[in-house]
Amino acid sequence: MRAVGEYGMRFTIISLMIGAVVLVTTGALMDWWWLMGIGAWMLITAGLLEMIYRP
Repeated sequence: MRAVGEYGMRFTIISLMIGAVVLVTTGALMDWWWLMGIGAWMLITAGLLEMIYRP
């Protein structure tokens, strides 16, 4: 059985990954490096959270 707080963390990780994909794709299409950079940092954050809070 999973802890109650784990569902909130899973939602946060998924939201960060979806946001990163959107920002990187938009940044690549518009040729805005700063937007791609923000998306990359969001992806890094999601990866670190996934490694730290793995069940």
